[in-house]
Amino acid sequence: MPKMRYVILQQHQELQFVEMPEEYAYQLSALNLRLNKEIAKLTADNVPDLPLAVAECDALELLREGDVLESGLGYINRLESAFASIQEKEYPLISLLTEIRALQAQLEQWYEEEEEGVH
Repeated sequence: MPKMRYVILQQHQELQFVEMPEEYAYQLSALNLRLNKEIAKLTADNVPDLPLAVAECDALELLREGDVLESGLGYINRLESAFASIQEKEYPLISLLTEIRALQAQLEQWYEEEEEGVH
């Protein structure tokens, strides 16, 4: 079984839990922090409200009934969709989308290899 790591994100008072392959968890946290730093520079009307990465851990047990553990690929797919829909004219949004899509491609490959039993 592959080693997983968990990224905990906070959006307002809500926590989100994302399960990532261990070798990509730091990339998601770093990407999240960069997006949060750059999002203020966007001038479009439909800029997504992003959670902020607040922690990473090796083991996670959810204790509240309503909490959900989301796969890293599911989370990054939602993130890519949200950023792809932004109608930005002033800021070079393509650089942020490129970073999101790079991690998305890495995760897609990782999950494909995992299904095939390559790891």
